[in-house]
Amino acid sequence: MLLAQEQKLLLIGQLARESGIPIKTIRYYEDLGLIASSGRTEGQYRLFKPDAIDRLAFIKTIQKLGLSLQEVAGVLQIYDSGKIPCDEIKQQLEHQICEIDRRIAELVSLRAEIDNMLNDWTPSEKATTIEICPILKKHKTK
Repeated sequence: MLLAQEQKLLLIGQLARESGIPIKTIRYYEDLGLIASSGRTEGQYRLFKPDAIDRLAFIKTIQKLGLSLQEVAGVLQIYDSGKIPCDEIKQQLEHQICEIDRRIAELVSLRAEIDNMLNDWTPSEKATTIEICPILKKHKTK
């Protein structure tokens, strides 16, 4: 009976191949508590249930949306407690939108600053080797 159960479990290498996630990353996720092994073989290889593939896919999807591993852990804790974490994910994605908008505004401002600097880029005739780039000194950045 134990052998039949073990056959249903995936070795960490199989999980890595099927999920497309490196073994090192799977071990890291296990260390963080994002995924749990279901035991080990006699040779001490980690074993995982097949649903670990879906869990890893979820982790990668939510990471691509910009959530941190800490935020992922919070979502997974809700799920592991038997609740559906959609509301939590929605709140985090709404926060992510605000952060993206803030970063876009910063980048637009930075682009304008660089554009102004480049429009006024004229080498100084009195340039010395004392200053790394006298033109940049003339344009103090914010």
